[in-house]
Amino acid sequence: MKTKLFLLATSATAFFAIHSASAVAQATIKIGEINSYKAQPAFLEPYKKGWELAQDEINAAGGVNGRKLETIFRDDNATPGDAVRVAEELVSREKVALLSGTFLSNVGLAVGDFAKQRKVLFIASEPLTDKLTWANGNDYTFRLRANTAMQTAMLVPEAAKLNKKRWGIVYPNYEYGQSAANWFKKYLLSQATGGVEFVEQAAPLGRIDAGSVVQAMLDAKVDAIFNVTFGADLQKFVREGNTRGLFNNRPVVSLLSGEPEYLDTLKDETPNGWIVTGYPWTEINTPEHKAFRDAYQKKFNDYPRLGSVVGYATVKSIAAMLKKSGSTDVAKMQAAMKNLEVMSPFGKIVWRAQDNQSTMGAYVGKLAKKDGKGVMVDWRYVDGKSVQPTDDEVKRLRVGAKK
Repeated sequence: MKTKLFLLATSATAFFAIHSASAVAQATIKIGEINSYKAQPAFLEPYKKGWELAQDEINAAGGVNGRKLETIFRDDNATPGDAVRVAEELVSREKVALLSGTFLSNVGLAVGDFAKQRKVLFIASEPLTDKLTWANGNDYTFRLRANTAMQTAMLVPEAAKLNKKRWGIVYPNYEYGQSAANWFKKYLLSQATGGVEFVEQAAPLGRIDAGSVVQAMLDAKVDAIFNVTFGADLQKFVREGNTRGLFNNRPVVSLLSGEPEYLDTLKDETPNGWIVTGYPWTEINTPEHKAFRDAYQKKFNDYPRLGSVVGYATVKSIAAMLKKSGSTDVAKMQAAMKNLEVMSPFGKIVWRAQDNQSTMGAYVGKLAKKDGKGVMVDWRYVDGKSVQPTDDEVKRLRVGAKK
């Protein structure tokens, strides 16, 4: 009798353990987050902190429709092949409800194509290539940040006002850099009042020979420069340019250079007067940004970078979409993303139904030094919707987009 009772008790314990584990698993919504954490730590360490802050806030409030969010982070080694491999692992083995993330444009395009092939939702947070939601866009891929064309469009009016004829363009030689150079030429030619010439220097991503690039600009006697380098490449370019006098009386228009991630490394080498897109985090005192900044500083004892905003806004968007859809069914999530409204640290954004692109904007201003550090001054916020194409243009741009 004792043996039978023991066996019954053991069986009951095992039964409830199995079903309790199943209930816990059902209580969470898994998100597969893919990014270049090791290759781009300056942006992605703050990004992950912003992500964790948003997820903690959502889960502390009861989750989404009663279910907590759970994120499985994977590194893509900054290569498209590894990104697709981990995407498959996340979908097949981890059974995630959706994919998110990516930083480099070529990696984002690879995961976007994977999403189309496997019919899984992909919320791209950072990759800036316009192809992601236009020429190579698909019904499964959505993107948060203002794309390359949008951010370039924010800067070109300032570049046109300079009335310079001979422009040097310095860019990393991959999808993002090539796209930025092309959009700059196209937009400036349409807005310039006189003839414009371009001298281009394309450098391998992460391996710029800054001395040669700077000397080439000097030899070409350019009147102004459009810079697309970032990270370590930007630091090398600035150092060589400062040393050789490239920036003396020569205006520079530069994508991303006002982001704290990159100003942190430039420090007192930050050049004065560059016209940039960036994030003046200390001075933005809207209610939504102040609440985000205060919560971030309290949790991490650190200040937010732009990556922090992107990570935070990505999770908030995913949560809003899940609440609206009431399901993790892919078709219902797709429908919920269309014209989804979300409050971000930059204010309300809308995920456009026309091209799956959010209206998150960017800050445009000038670089200066304060207390030995780089800062943005004379800044203004440019709403993303003001630099997005019309519906007719979107249709033309998405001719090659696939279902």
